[in-house]
Amino acid sequence: MKKISVLVHCFNEEANVIPLGDEIARVMANDLPSYDYEIIFIDNYSTDGTRERLRAACAKNPRVKAIFNARNFGQISSSFHGLCQTTGDCTISMCSDFQDPVDMIPVFVCEWEAGYKIVSGIKTQSKENSLVRFLRTLYYKAIKKMSDVEMIEHFTGFGLYDKSFMNVLRNLNDPTPWLRGIVAELGVKRKSIPYTQARRKAGKTKNNWYVLYDLAMLSFTSYTKVGLRVATIIGFVMAGMALLIAMGYLVCKLLFWYSFPMGMVPVIVGVFFMGALQLFFIGLIGEYILAINERVKNHPLVIEEERINFK
Repeated sequence: MKKISVLVHCFNEEANVIPLGDEIARVMANDLPSYDYEIIFIDNYSTDGTRERLRAACAKNPRVKAIFNARNFGQISSSFHGLCQTTGDCTISMCSDFQDPVDMIPVFVCEWEAGYKIVSGIKTQSKENSLVRFLRTLYYKAIKKMSDVEMIEHFTGFGLYDKSFMNVLRNLNDPTPWLRGIVAELGVKRKSIPYTQARRKAGKTKNNWYVLYDLAMLSFTSYTKVGLRVATIIGFVMAGMALLIAMGYLVCKLLFWYSFPMGMVPVIVGVFFMGALQLFFIGLIGEYILAINERVKNHPLVIEEERINFK
């Protein structure tokens, strides 16, 4: 009997974890009765009642398992660590807020049985804020244009991964893994399945603008080098323009010594413009250095505090 692992990563989702676990168990029992399964919740140091509810769910159903992190290690590290703890012939990764439809699980499994090693859920429509949706679309198109890897637009990590690909993930030894880029770069025999992302069922999203920026920078520093190349090219272009402008001012001043005032406005504008440009690219270089620093430290993805129902 084949085994399906369902990984659910959560943080302060006390209102969602029990209903989601029950819904997954219902789908497995009704739509996939010929499969064994496990549901693994990895809790990223919740401060509400999430852990108490997960303990109750684990006590009720031995197929429900839980990993409690010793502190909040970030969404990327926590979810990736959880993926590496699964034991099924395939693993399905999803969020705990019901925005990833549980009814997609049988669809993913059907495509997996057809021979696909990765089945990716693609958000073709979303009930989220229209501005956020627009900005996400711009981000996906930008990263796709700048990356050497063919990135997957509107892919959040929700999908099914065969055991063979899970072994690839376990052997990566990357302290800052970005799953979406890894799937695009190393994933083979992949199929995309469109779905409509619903609104979260309860609670508030934990992905504020800073978290989204952090995720975006991880993707840019991991899979693009265009930013650094652009900095170099713009530096050359600006240096050439500055030289031409300086020569033009010098010629005008020599030809019209008494009637051509130099003025301070061009100097002030030039200083502020160049200063802003330098700060922008220094910050960009800093993001790359920060990413290098995280990888050089080579810390573990997470430190676990407790495991439940793991043999």
